[in-house]
Amino acid sequence: MKKSDISNISNAESVERAEESVRSSVQPSGKFGGKTDRLFGADPAGLDESARGIAVLVIVGVAVGLLSGMFGIGGGTVIVPALVWLGLTQRNAAATSMLAIVPTSISGVISYATCGNVDWLAALLLFCGMFVGGQIGSWLLSRLPELVLRWIFVVFLVFVVVNQISFVPSRDQHIAMSALTGVCLALLGVVIGILAGLLGIGGGALAVPALSMLFGASDLIARGTSLLAMFPNSITTSVANLKRRLVHVKAALIIGLVAAVTAPFGTWIAGAVSPRVGSILFACYLCVLLIRSLFVAVKATRSARASS
Repeated sequence: MKKSDISNISNAESVERAEESVRSSVQPSGKFGGKTDRLFGADPAGLDESARGIAVLVIVGVAVGLLSGMFGIGGGTVIVPALVWLGLTQRNAAATSMLAIVPTSISGVISYATCGNVDWLAALLLFCGMFVGGQIGSWLLSRLPELVLRWIFVVFLVFVVVNQISFVPSRDQHIAMSALTGVCLALLGVVIGILAGLLGIGGGALAVPALSMLFGASDLIARGTSLLAMFPNSITTSVANLKRRLVHVKAALIIGLVAAVTAPFGTWIAGAVSPRVGSILFACYLCVLLIRSLFVAVKATRSARASS
């Protein structure tokens, strides 16, 4: 081999080592983002990994578990704003929230099922619709603009707050199943699944009032059934989001596992308070969340107009 060829090879190796050094030097430090996960690939960048950030994730997990047990929700209405505040985009926060809901819903279902407050057939029909809707929502999530996602979330919160204030469920009613009821439950599942995949919510905030108002379920049965239907839907939607690399796996596991521990306490609180008190508490929380989400959406809209 000629000396010139050896020199060229040596120079190419030097350039390659220099490029690798540059790539290593620009990896984020003190963040989850950018670190390669052997199983799921790289997590989305931007989330705070400091002691403060980890503490916030744990606190969010505690709150999500309590709310999930109390109201039959997955906790996306808490998880998504918290993750956005910690640095994730609305899109990545919504996808991460869906994965965190998986262990949360499992724990909540067990708590409600032990007391007989789950309608298994209604949950199955809901899930069939949610499976289809979840795939549509996940597809939309990867394509809709960030600003659109923020405003959809605001509109969704307004709808839920109005429902909680205007309707008080009974505690001694059950779902009267028929062929028409089954079809309607599946259609409701499609709508819930789209919103779940799009907004990163489990869908309980819509499923619980709908099961009570439209299908006559008691507040406790509506919550237990909602959590059961939410569990498999969260898995299928999360798989789609993982394939699109939208999920921050580590953050989802921290929130989800902590929430799974605290969910049974929320279930106990749900049985101890009256249906009216439970609705008022949930509505108050959502009003606070709505004000904050509306402020963020308006601010983002003004910024987008200013830059255009």
